[in-house]
Amino acid sequence: MSLTIALYEPDIPQNTGTIMRLAACFGIEVHFVGPASFPTTERAFRRAGLDYLDHVRLVNHVTFGDFDAWRRSEGRRLVLLSTKAETIYTGFGFKPNDVLLCGRESSGVPEAVHAAADFRVRVPLRQHLRSLNVAVCLAMVVGESLRQTGGFPDG
Repeated sequence: MSLTIALYEPDIPQNTGTIMRLAACFGIEVHFVGPASFPTTERAFRRAGLDYLDHVRLVNHVTFGDFDAWRRSEGRRLVLLSTKAETIYTGFGFKPNDVLLCGRESSGVPEAVHAAADFRVRVPLRQHLRSLNVAVCLAMVVGESLRQTGGFPDG
């Protein structure tokens, strides 16, 4: 088992493409949770010109309940990236089989999903600024997770 990225109902295809490229470059599986606001089929991604598609494994879960049942059955910790989290990501102890969950760019995740997370982490920002782009934020957290766990590919 290794680090996994999960995207909750993503609504900006360009961010999803960037995240898929990140995942491909580091050998990280990507799970789509619930409906996206755009097609998440292999055919749709290929039509969008995602040339990294052959290098990333994609898994779709119809609902958050389906996804949560999968990750619990695998004994995986769910780490939610949230602007509401108290813990700064660099102070968190990542494990190699964590699942990093990002919410919708427009609205995050519902409270029930927030409550289901085992841990919540955030990237610290200057006061009065709302948030980073989800792909940028995720890249920072992935980098720290891989650094802590020795999970960077040998390349």
